[in-house]
Amino acid sequence: MGIEVGSILDGKVTGITKFGAFVSLPGNRSGLVHISEIAYSYVNDVHDLLAEGQEVKVKVIGIDVNNRINLSIKQALPPPPRPERRSGPRPGGSGDRPRPEGDRRPQGGGRRPSPGRTFTPEPAQPRGPASFEDQLKQFMASSDSKLSELHMNEKRGSRRGGRK
Repeated sequence: MGIEVGSILDGKVTGITKFGAFVSLPGNRSGLVHISEIAYSYVNDVHDLLAEGQEVKVKVIGIDVNNRINLSIKQALPPPPRPERRSGPRPGGSGDRPRPEGDRRPQGGGRRPSPGRTFTPEPAQPRGPASFEDQLKQFMASSDSKLSELHMNEKRGSRRGGRK
C-alpha cells in the first residue's frame, strides 16, 4: 500500500523535538507531525502528549517535492464536540436595555462590516452616572488634547505665513 495524502496510517513515535514528533510509517518510511497538528488544543511541550515508542494513528496531510511526509494526529481523530451556545442575551450584549436618546443604530447590535472593510469599534459609552473624579479626568484629558491641537496649529501657521 502506497503512502498518499489523505490516508490514515498506524505509526510509532521515533523522536521528539520542540517543533513536533517523527513517526515511523509502514514501508520503512517516516514523517513529521508538527506541534500544531498533535492536538486540537494548544500544545506547549510535545512531551506532555507523546512519548518515544508510543503507537499513534496519523493522517498524511502532505508530501513535499523532497518526498518528506507531513502528518497529523489531530486530523486522524474526530474533532472534539463544540461547546453549547447559551441562549439569551450575552453579557454586555444589547439585551433589553433602553437605548440612549438620539441613538440611530439599528436594533440588534449595529451593522456588520462589509467584506474588505475594516471594523472600527465605537467608543464605549459610560454605563451610569460617572463619579465627579471620572468626569474631571475626562474633562482634563479632553482639554489637554484640545490645547495641544491648538498649539500644533499655531506652530504650523507660523511656518506658512511667516511673521506679521
